[in-house]
Amino acid sequence: MCDSVENLPPLRDIIRDNDLRATKALGQNFLCDLNLTRKIARHADIQLNDHVIEIGPGPGGLTRGILLEGGQNLTAIEFDARAVRALQSLDEASGERLNLIHGDALKDDTMKYGDDGTRKIVANLPYNIATPLLIGWLKQIHAYGADAYQSITVMVQKEVAERMCATDNTKQYGRLGVLCQWLCDARICFDVPASAFVPPPKVTSSIIQLIPKKRNDDIAFEVIEKLTENAFGQRRKTIRQSLKKYKDTVEATGIDNSQRAENLSISDFLNIAKHMS
Repeated sequence: MCDSVENLPPLRDIIRDNDLRATKALGQNFLCDLNLTRKIARHADIQLNDHVIEIGPGPGGLTRGILLEGGQNLTAIEFDARAVRALQSLDEASGERLNLIHGDALKDDTMKYGDDGTRKIVANLPYNIATPLLIGWLKQIHAYGADAYQSITVMVQKEVAERMCATDNTKQYGRLGVLCQWLCDARICFDVPASAFVPPPKVTSSIIQLIPKKRNDDIAFEVIEKLTENAFGQRRKTIRQSLKKYKDTVEATGIDNSQRAENLSISDFLNIAKHMS
């Protein structure tokens, strides 16, 4: 089947023949360099029994990369009907290895694809829904444990990737970084220049990988979500002001309330959350 995928027309021809112009409203920027898409797939370390889930395949650049790097069970969820039509030749060439879904990834439950311990998300995320998707997957990891997904390997704007990996006492550190690193080990794999896309965006992108880890707390996701929302929603203020409604709780932890949210470690936020519970 790899030969069938390799022998498909070039991606630029697929885009042209199907009049698949990237639209800003859908956050679309297409990757056409198969060397790059195969590199992304290799970073996901796809094994024989893995069930790979891709969001927004577009013309199928990363989809091809995943299949060419050994993907045997791939579910690709595409919202754009034009892209679904453009993917038909790839769907046929891949045989039973590709399950192409015409649907909305924000509404679809990706946990229904594959079994615990087999799922890997690999995707070039549409810019306009990247953060909601990530938060949704983090909620699933919190609810179902570290086996919900083996890994999440996705492309996002570089500034988003930096926020996901940021440590305390940095400008990039915020709510997303606390949530990601509370539940996962996060690392930036490599950057992708704007010139790699059709059309080229105005920003640099990064491939980031999240590996879910086991938790040793019973803190509700909503507690951390609300706490960090309040703390970083007024990040120029000290937590004496931004967490005023939690004044007694913060005092009970012994944390200095003259600090700003960016000065608090993830452990500090978890400590406050435990006292809230």
